[in-house]
This record gives sequence, C-alpha cells and structure tokens, in this order.
Amino acid sequence: MPTDKNRATAAAILPLVGGPDNITSVAHCMTRLRIALRDRSLVRHEELKALPAVLGVVEDDTYQIVLGPGTVARVTPEFETLVAEARTQAAPAPATAPAAAPEPAAAPHPGVTAAELADRGTALKDARKARNATPFKLFLRRVANIFVPLIPALIGCGIIAGLNGMLTNLGWLPALVPALAAISSGFMSLIAVFVGHNTAKEFGGTPVLGGAVAAIIVFPGVAKIDAFGQHLSPGQGGVLGALAAALLAVQVEKWCRKRVPEALDVLVTPTLTVLVSGLVTLFGLMFLAGSVSTAIGTSATWLLSTGGAFAGLVLGGLFLPLVMLGLHQALIPIHTTLIEQTGYTVLLPILAMAGAGQVGAAIAVYFRLPRNRSLRTTIKSALPAGFLGVGEPLIYGISLPLGRPFVTACVGGAAGGAFVGLFNQLGVGFGSTAIGPSGWALFPLLDGRAGMGATVAVYAGGLAVGYLTGFAATYFFGFTRQMLAELDTDPDPAAGTPAAGPAKQPVPA
Repeated sequence: MPTDKNRATAAAILPLVGGPDNITSVAHCMTRLRIALRDRSLVRHEELKALPAVLGVVEDDTYQIVLGPGTVARVTPEFETLVAEARTQAAPAPATAPAAAPEPAAAPHPGVTAAELADRGTALKDARKARNATPFKLFLRRVANIFVPLIPALIGCGIIAGLNGMLTNLGWLPALVPALAAISSGFMSLIAVFVGHNTAKEFGGTPVLGGAVAAIIVFPGVAKIDAFGQHLSPGQGGVLGALAAALLAVQVEKWCRKRVPEALDVLVTPTLTVLVSGLVTLFGLMFLAGSVSTAIGTSATWLLSTGGAFAGLVLGGLFLPLVMLGLHQALIPIHTTLIEQTGYTVLLPILAMAGAGQVGAAIAVYFRLPRNRSLRTTIKSALPAGFLGVGEPLIYGISLPLGRPFVTACVGGAAGGAFVGLFNQLGVGFGSTAIGPSGWALFPLLDGRAGMGATVAVYAGGLAVGYLTGFAATYFFGFTRQMLAELDTDPDPAAGTPAAGPAKQPVPA
C-alpha cells in the first residue's frame, strides 16, 4: 500500500511538470524533489501545489517540490521509474499547456482567504528572489548544492554514532561498540573525498578528479610532509580544504582543456590537474584551510561559552531573516566543519529555535482568527510538518505575508535560542551530529558533553520556550485592530472550507 501511494503521488506530479519529455534530471534532498526542466511554462503550478502530498514548490535553478522528510525519498524512485517507463514506451511528448487565463477579479469581501494570502507570499518571494540574484548569493547556493546530497549519510551516521555513545555509557553490548564506531566514523573520515567529488561536479569539472585531489587531504602519508615548518596532519583543512582544492582542480582542468591537443588530452589533462592542484593543496591550502577550520571551531565554542544567552538570542532571532536573504547557505560548510572537528554542530539546535517560534506564531494566528476558516485550514495542514522542522509552508503561506506575525515568530526564535545558549554557557553544551532536520526530528541526532538526559531536556525546553514566546508575542502583538477587522471573517461562508493547497509556499533553500 505505501508503494502504491508513493507511485500515485509520482504519477500525479509527472503530468503537472510537463510530462517525461520536459524533464532533464531528477534528484532529491531532505525534503524536496528537485527536477531540471526544459520548459517551465509547461508546469501547472497551482494544480501541483493543490496536490495533498505537496507541501509547496520552489522555483530555483531546479524546480523543487516540497514533499517532506521520508516521503521524498520514497516518491523520487517512483517518479524516476515513471519517467523511464514513459520514455521507453516512446510516448508522444505532451502538448504545450496554454497559459492559464487570468481569473476575473473577485467581488470585494471582508475576509482574506488562504489563497489570497499566499499570493502576497508569492509576490514577496519573487521580489526576494530578484534581489538575491547576486554573484555572491548564487555562489552560496552552489556551495549548498555540494553539501545537500551528503545530508542523508550525515544523518544516518550521526544517529548510529548517538546509539553507539549510549551503548558505551550504559556498558551494554561491548562487542558491538567497535563495529558501530567503524560504521558511524567511516563516512566522516572520508567526507573530504565526497565534498571534492561534488564540488567538481557542481562547478563543471570532472567529479572523480575533484575527489582525487581532495583525497590527498585525508591520506595518512601527508604526515611525512613538511609545510611551513611543520608536519601536516591527515584531515588538516577538512571539508573547507577539500572545497578549495576541488575548486582549484576545476580551474586547472578547464585551463588544460583549452590548451592541450585533443590527442594528448586524455593523458595530460588529468595528470596536470591532479599534480598542480595536489601540490598547491599540500603546500598551501591544507595549512590555510586548517587554520580557518580551527578558528571556526574555537570561535563557536567561545561565542556560546562566554556570550551564551545573548549569542543564542541573536542567532535564533535572525535565522529566519537570513533564510529570507539566502545567506543561511553560508552556514552549511560551517556546520559540517564543526561536525568534523567535534562530532556535532553546536549552532544547529539554536538555529532550530527559529522554527519553534514560527510554529508558535502560526498557532496564535489560528486562535486569533476563529472565523477565517480558510487560514485555519491551511495552518492545521501545515503544523504537523512545522513540528518536524519543515516550516516553509507556514512562513510563506501565513506569517510573512501577514507581516507582523513574521516579526513575532522571530521573537519566539530569539527566546528559544537564548534559552539554549544560556545552558550552553552554564556547561550543558550540545549539538547535532548531522545537518538537515530540526524541530522534533532533531532529537535522535543530539549529542553533548553533559549527558543525553540533560541534552534532551534543554533542547525540549528551548522548543517549549520558542513555541510559547512565539505564540504569546503573536497573540498579543501580532495584529492591529485593522488587521483583525480585515482577517477575522469568513471570506466566503457559502463556499465552505477552502482547500489549503494554494497557500503552501516554501522558502528557497
């Protein structure tokens, strides 16, 4: 039955994105089905967003359909199978869908529907997307594309590492502990290779050459090499060094492709790419990236141990605006570096408080607008995903287009972040062993030096503070009298409860 359900979802999506002939590639991340399209005018956006399984869509360099954690990993293979089957059967390409005629303006009414609120969110999203098309932000997006495919492995290995730590502390199954340690640590010991491979792929080089250059960083033999008066250490520079090394390899490879004769290309280009990039990595990039990585770890530890509550307040309060600006993508290599150094990232549980504030704000909107059945239906459908850390539908469907509730959601995130930061300053330091999940989905990935009981209690307390503060701030300060007069009415009593689908508008990753 689950397979049939997932296949039905994939079958419903396929014609709405233009059919199999309109698709050039398919991939997925934690929550999104990512499709590269030949012609985006063939996509029937509103019908797609109205599908029950679809939490929202993102129009980025790829067309991204938000399905949620777990679901996306099951729907994607079914979707790929349907595309392959359709191409094998040589089905005719679907006719170009005519542009939808604009709907006539509705008669004025005293209320605002979820669909109208979503339109405001869409306009805000489009305006933000136009402002975000800067070279720096586009570069950050490409860097994020390097790390997103690694998240499932980070999560799996992180949970196994947490299980191994629990068994070690309890003294249970001692014979199994070394095996679990090997399983959880194997990927992290070679993560530089995967980063190098993905970097070359993302920036137009040969992936295996990027991986080959990055592999130098984790090779045990580098301990025999003297650079800048000191011996290198295997892994020095970590993922930042691998990123830089692979970027250099791409540039060297492209330079060679333009100048080396075709008859010699297969021999000369790979050799020069690995040789030149490898030497620069050994005698420059590993040292520099190692210094930067150490500085990141030291700074994060110092920030939370000395300015805990204030640092948590700032980080938790500003994360939603960072997402709006597209700058949150710069944190992905930082998270990965911290996980590589200490086993967990101390920043993610604090940043997750922004989602808690968002959930609290949405619940307050639900109670403040008892007559607006359209918005309340949308909130009810999006809250379960919000509790699991998928807050995009609530942001662009509810809080951001309303304005003030987005600010009060940030207040809730700041309060939750301050709570977690305070306990970090008091010695209950902890973090997440992987990046990607947040909300309740982060519990299995928590790890810290104060023990699992204290770690779970502080994180749960932070979520509670975020929920309650976001709720209270929104309930009491999230609406003006004019807003309540406009919103707290049933837009169309005769129509019944409107569908929540059109209001699902996610934040771009």
